[in-house]
Amino acid sequence: MSAQIRAAHILLMYKGSMRSQSTRTKDEALSAITEILDEIREGADFGQMAKEYSDCPSAEEGGDLGHFGPGAMVPEFDSAAFALAVGEVSGVIETSFGYHLIHRVE
Repeated sequence: MSAQIRAAHILLMYKGSMRSQSTRTKDEALSAITEILDEIREGADFGQMAKEYSDCPSAEEGGDLGHFGPGAMVPEFDSAAFALAVGEVSGVIETSFGYHLIHRVE
């Protein structure tokens, strides 16, 4: 079995991103997720921020995506998540779904 990690994320979708029903523009989404990242770097709780802001159904669980192996997520997300050290939060990652912040939990 390949190595699995556990991660949480915050997703901000925008008009035109995959499966999005958001009305925000791409620029608005990028600006908002950058502000969220700044707050997390200043000590805000990742899970709380996910519950408050994430457009993903995982928001209810504080953004927790559970355990997953390589290739389970879209390539940009996958490579960013597996590059993180445990406890680390990524910078802004763009995928076809929108903008993500990823927190590697395990």
